[in-house]
Amino acid sequence: MKAPEVIKATIDVGNGVPITIETGRLAKQADGAVILRAGNCMLMATVVSNIGAREGTDFLPLSVDYQEKYYAAGKFPGGFFKREARPSNAEILVCRLVDRALRPMFPSDYHSEVQVIINLISHDENIMPDALAGLAASAAISISDIPFGGPISEARVALIDGKFVVNPSKAALATADMDMMIAGTEKDITMVEGEMEECSEDQMLEAIRVGHEAIKKMIQGQNELASQVEKSKVKREYSHEKNDEAFKQKVYDFCYPLIYDMAKSGSAKQERSDKLNEIKDAFVATLSEEEQELLPMLGGYFKYAQKKAVRACVLTERVRLDGRKTDEVRGIWSEVDYIPSAHGSAVFTRGETQSLTSVTLGGKLDEQRVDSVTHEGFDNFYLHYNFPPYSTGEARFLRGVGRREVGHGNLAERALKKALPKDNAYTVRIVSEILESNGSSSMATVCAGSLALMDAGVKIKGGVSGIAMGLIYDEGKYAILSDILGDEDFLGDMDFKVAGTKDGITAVQMDMKVDGLPYEVLAEALNQAKEGRLHILNEMNKTLDTAKSDFKEHAPRIVAMIIPKDMIGAVIGPGGKIIQEMQAVTGATINIEEVDGMGHIQIMGTNKESVDGAVGRIKAITAVPEVGEVYKGRVKNIMPFGAFVEVMPGKDGLLHISEIEHRRLEKVEEVLKEGDEIEVKLIAVDEKTGKLKLSRKVLLPKPEKTES
Repeated sequence: MKAPEVIKATIDVGNGVPITIETGRLAKQADGAVILRAGNCMLMATVVSNIGAREGTDFLPLSVDYQEKYYAAGKFPGGFFKREARPSNAEILVCRLVDRALRPMFPSDYHSEVQVIINLISHDENIMPDALAGLAASAAISISDIPFGGPISEARVALIDGKFVVNPSKAALATADMDMMIAGTEKDITMVEGEMEECSEDQMLEAIRVGHEAIKKMIQGQNELASQVEKSKVKREYSHEKNDEAFKQKVYDFCYPLIYDMAKSGSAKQERSDKLNEIKDAFVATLSEEEQELLPMLGGYFKYAQKKAVRACVLTERVRLDGRKTDEVRGIWSEVDYIPSAHGSAVFTRGETQSLTSVTLGGKLDEQRVDSVTHEGFDNFYLHYNFPPYSTGEARFLRGVGRREVGHGNLAERALKKALPKDNAYTVRIVSEILESNGSSSMATVCAGSLALMDAGVKIKGGVSGIAMGLIYDEGKYAILSDILGDEDFLGDMDFKVAGTKDGITAVQMDMKVDGLPYEVLAEALNQAKEGRLHILNEMNKTLDTAKSDFKEHAPRIVAMIIPKDMIGAVIGPGGKIIQEMQAVTGATINIEEVDGMGHIQIMGTNKESVDGAVGRIKAITAVPEVGEVYKGRVKNIMPFGAFVEVMPGKDGLLHISEIEHRRLEKVEEVLKEGDEIEVKLIAVDEKTGKLKLSRKVLLPKPEKTES
């Protein structure tokens, strides 16, 4: 049997690594399947969409799964079962990036289940696969008959040595001052996410422009590929919604003015919810018995009227749902040291959003091990974000950590990570418990996390604050909203989260729902975000504006030491005897490893005395005896020709019988016995053997001469 013909397209984004997309050979029963290759990195992306809508569904049931196969790197999976299991956090974050870029591209009335699966099947150390996953997924959909408003693509833009680089290598990315992932169509930007070293708003806009130019090239490549696939030229027909235009208009005519008045008056979340229910009930009361049969359509039509009314109110009245002005931030209060047993803690409340955040400090043994297909190592800073159901007044089962929690936690982690001191010796775990939520709990986590770090005594660069921005854009008229509510997120055209210090941005996340947004409007939104961010930071500074001078009494103390490589064995001792004894006696935890040809030691204890005791013992072991120095030593062995004296732990020197006293001795035992503590001076070190020569008599007064 002859192998099927392969259809290919090649893309060059200017980084020296051409990207090839091919289809026609593998996974042919999927609606769309492609193999993307860059260097030795290979991604296989497939898409399948069911025929017909899922019953009772009024949304797009899209699922995106990204998985890195261990065989791609010639590795075995860890764990007992030795096979790929649930996705790692890194894989979940890639799923979210692709999902957020694809989801707006499907028709709003398309309700068939869509499943996109992306697998890394070959790994290249120099290629970052996460930057290519969106391109592969979009290409698979573009060559199918599934209705799709794309293509889209994603590009990583890094600022390295003052220059913007598209899809850099992993090694180059490690030195970058900015790491941004940008998604978009040929005309518009749809998503931005990234971290940076306190960059300016102008730098971020320029990075978006650079990324968009690369995206345009990727989309041209997808169009070239799709033009060669017959299946993609005619998209499938579908009918997933039953509509009654007359009933829709009736809902609109009755509800729109009432919702508009409610929006103009300003109200709290619960009060607003109650009023909306009253308006809906009032409309239902006007329906005839025949019209009652159309009630299943009411929910969608009511949301349509609500969205139109609130948007018009904001654009016309310049007043928001809770009565605020467009650039006004909700009231803020905060408190630190709320949890007495934690190493650091803070409560941050902004409007109806509240985070209780704690900081735990640990040592080397508390680092989080990362062992994935594309990355191996240890993380000494990590943030966990929890979103319990009571935070929104709901009752539902507690399941495992969801993708949303992973994504929100990652954004807050990236924002705070950039403010940590470069010489941070601690492993730091931050946990954010969201106690209330009505708009941007991830940014509340940033604010609470910053305060908790300073409460713990971690010397961060400065306070880090975050704000969520919104946008309503309609035919050239627009309103930029600072510190958006949950309802404003639903009805708006942009959700834009920005976090940073007073000196610049450290993390950003943006999702666009509108086409053709001018860069000028985006620049204005960024500048308004800066004003709001600095306002929030000023409110935080009223509680705590700098890190506390010392750690809490119950927090661990860590001292780092570096010793010569050949001293590592002396500190550890035979079978670990010496290091175990030091830990038992001092109560400190000692971790030692070789890094770059040197011994790196981390000593951690719950009090200063235990740490100082361990430091003193290690210094005594690793110190190099110096000629001319006087040492207080202990007599270990006595021989006919002299005594061996331990001047430092593990370091003995010979005190010859002639160097004990000025007078001539017949036996060493005339003066010394084993166990005696005496002072000796190091008078020489044998260059060949390194043996120490000691003297006691040079420290004793010389006897006066007598006439013979």
